[in-house]
Amino acid sequence: MPVRPAPWVVIKFGGTSVSRRERWENIRRIAAAHRENGRRVLIVVSALSGITDQLKAIAESRTDEAKAREVQTAIVARHEAMRAELGLTTCARMEQRLAELERLIADPRRAQAAVDWQAEVFALGELMSSSLGADFLAANGLPTQWLDAREHLCAAPIANQSAWARHLSANVPAAPDAPFAAALAARGDCFITQGFIARNEDGQTVLLGRGGSDTSAGYFGALLKAERVEIWTDVPGMFSANPRVVPEARLLARLDYEEAQEIATTGAKVLHPRSLGPLRRAGVPLVIKDTHRPQLAGTEIRAVAVDAAPCVKAISARKGVTLISMETVGMWQQVGFLADVFEAFKRHGLSVDLIGSAETNVTVSLDPTENLVNSDVLSALASDLAKICRVKVIAPCAAVTLVGRGMRSLLHRMSGVLAEFGALDVHLISQSSNNLNLTFVVDEALADDLIPRLHVLLIRADALRAEDGAVFGPSWRELDAEAAAPRRETWWMRRREELLRLAAQGTPRYVYALDAVREQARALRTLSPLPLAGEVAPAGAGEGSAVVRSTSIPSPRPLSRERERGSNIVDRWHYALKANPHPAILRTLDEEGFAFECVSMAEVEAVRATLPQLAAERILFTPNFAPREEYAQALQAGVRTTLDALHPLQHWGELFREREIHLRLDLGVGRGHHDKVKTGGAASKFGLALDQVEEFRALARRHGARIVGLHAHLGSGILDAAHWRSVYAQLASLAEGFSRIESLDIGGGLGVPSRPDEAPLDLAALGAALAEVKSAYPQFRLWLEPGRFLVADAGVLLARVTQVKRKGTVHYVGIDAGMNSLIRPALYEAWHEIVNLTRLGEPAQAMVQVVGPICETGDVLGANRRLPECREGDVILIAQAGAYGAVMASRYNLREPAAEIVL
Repeated sequence: MPVRPAPWVVIKFGGTSVSRRERWENIRRIAAAHRENGRRVLIVVSALSGITDQLKAIAESRTDEAKAREVQTAIVARHEAMRAELGLTTCARMEQRLAELERLIADPRRAQAAVDWQAEVFALGELMSSSLGADFLAANGLPTQWLDAREHLCAAPIANQSAWARHLSANVPAAPDAPFAAALAARGDCFITQGFIARNEDGQTVLLGRGGSDTSAGYFGALLKAERVEIWTDVPGMFSANPRVVPEARLLARLDYEEAQEIATTGAKVLHPRSLGPLRRAGVPLVIKDTHRPQLAGTEIRAVAVDAAPCVKAISARKGVTLISMETVGMWQQVGFLADVFEAFKRHGLSVDLIGSAETNVTVSLDPTENLVNSDVLSALASDLAKICRVKVIAPCAAVTLVGRGMRSLLHRMSGVLAEFGALDVHLISQSSNNLNLTFVVDEALADDLIPRLHVLLIRADALRAEDGAVFGPSWRELDAEAAAPRRETWWMRRREELLRLAAQGTPRYVYALDAVREQARALRTLSPLPLAGEVAPAGAGEGSAVVRSTSIPSPRPLSRERERGSNIVDRWHYALKANPHPAILRTLDEEGFAFECVSMAEVEAVRATLPQLAAERILFTPNFAPREEYAQALQAGVRTTLDALHPLQHWGELFREREIHLRLDLGVGRGHHDKVKTGGAASKFGLALDQVEEFRALARRHGARIVGLHAHLGSGILDAAHWRSVYAQLASLAEGFSRIESLDIGGGLGVPSRPDEAPLDLAALGAALAEVKSAYPQFRLWLEPGRFLVADAGVLLARVTQVKRKGTVHYVGIDAGMNSLIRPALYEAWHEIVNLTRLGEPAQAMVQVVGPICETGDVLGANRRLPECREGDVILIAQAGAYGAVMASRYNLREPAAEIVL
């Protein structure tokens, strides 16, 4: 039986990986490991870091002899120092290249920086580094032969290619070459060669352009029909975004060739897109590996799976993009107009990237990585185009691109992503014909702030399926061992056995831990001490007549000693009852000194029934579009009452005669994790519009009603402490235009982080922000009304697995709790952590859809979750279910919602 020949592996190392002795030791270990595993090895290397830039300086020196000689001296010194660091007494090949550098500096072509001369100059960097490497590896136990890449990579000209591109950005038609592979194998099993360089049909040295070493590795991988090509770099692989801009960017564990090429083309610097073409055609996988952490799997790139699910894999940005906008009414249905336009681009050697067209306009983009784009070229192009249309150059721009297979089928998930672009000046939108990318061209200055926001929105929309272990690995932050923090143990982890026993008695059921409620309540008390139960606010002293819209904060007024010590920043906390009105929770929060905010008379009655001793003034009634009867009942009961519209005073004014009332305002904008939790702005039904404030005040005066408080609540799930500072400052500024305002209620919405990548609300920052405003407006008492913040983490929903099912690549885990018990995911795409409590701690490998028994497609409790293999009867725990869970339940499908249990 014939022995199968040893396979080839091509391993490529960049400039930083060949610039220190310890890095060369690493290369030796990696190559030796491959040999020990029965592979033949071809090492492809770049120039020492910084050398290509120095060679560029020589290429640009032209007639400046002193400059050229200064840089030459530095290059010689650098390579001699590297030779000494590697412990080599001599390196004949390197000496030859240094002599060649001397010859090229003296070459008359330098004065014009001829492109063929430039190619010879730039090639020296790789020729010298590979020479040093061959001698070092051979001297340290790894017999390695030096290979001149130009003997085996022959570039072919492309139609319409400029002289610059033919010499400095050449293409090699590489395909599997069995005779070459056999001939090389006959010579040995370990070779080192150069990236970046090749030859043309005339035998001249040519370059492969930016990322040429990656491209060389791809060419050699195809020629040898290698088992794999490995690109060794200083990051663990490709990520879903630039990890230095987005720390929560996820490692892309697996990609297909086309996706990887799109990601590389649209901004990722870790891999040059040209390297993938020959590998795709030859069917050779490529792996990106981390030289610092070789144990990590990295990113593997190979052919696409036939049944791959649509998914956004990455978001990237290319900066330095130039747009050329061409406009004329004469182009509409004019035969040959585009031919004339693109002939001008062809004449100037420019390759167009993106194209957008209208009846009277065509706009295209030029990618600087593929074109020589400078002011001279653009001026000449514009001059030619001006003969047939009006030309506008828009620069600098950034092309922000979403990449993933099946992009069009994901558009319905990306309303939040698209909304981010609504407030921006988008110059061009392009959706690729291969359904792999969607690109937005914006001003370059916007890109760095935009990318992190879009990444978060893509994950929340489940368009970027970050939990899919077959595609995504850990985040950049998680890979940083020094930054990684152990997960905080939750109460339900500590009480797992108790919860499993409760589940054995019946599911579904909500379970609440009152200790967790107290913990959150006391966390808020560290922000500022609470007033004693029953304490009544003193009257304020603000005076004035005009409504003030400014949000600036005036200079602080003199403070009492008590406030100088920072106490009483928040004068009263109201618990928003709608989050969870369970009597045990109400009693707990009463013990912790909280007052209560109710949005219906039924909620008012529930508080009074549970806490009959509670003073009426510690209940705040804040209805919205409630009937007249509820306002009458609230006023009769003596609870504080809020109005948020003109209608009650216009039509029921006698109800409020000689009454104190609070006014809820709409400050014009909403906040929150979803449109359905934003309670500000014209699209929200809450609050009185600011342009109606004077009319409201006139109605109040007519009926003798006294406005003693202003209130604003703009949304929920907010994790930015600066939000409440803004609301507080706006309300305080408005309050100075009233005469009797005593309190300012800046709402609730204090967020609780749900997803692993969300940071908790910084209470210290919140306290500092509120203290800053209060020091300027000490005459007003400050109220807040948290709800979910206090109780979300205190509750879990327990359910049992009923069935499992597979449909194609989609796996379903059915449980006995559905949207009738927990509607938040269906109502506003809320994300809850879901675990298999029975198998807690087991590897979570499977990607599943957690669904309930309700006859609705929207009955999905968790989409694309990684869980251990689930079996019928396993107990599933849904976390953060203490707020807006049981209180929003129904008997839809006549299924009873989950019961409630208090620990």
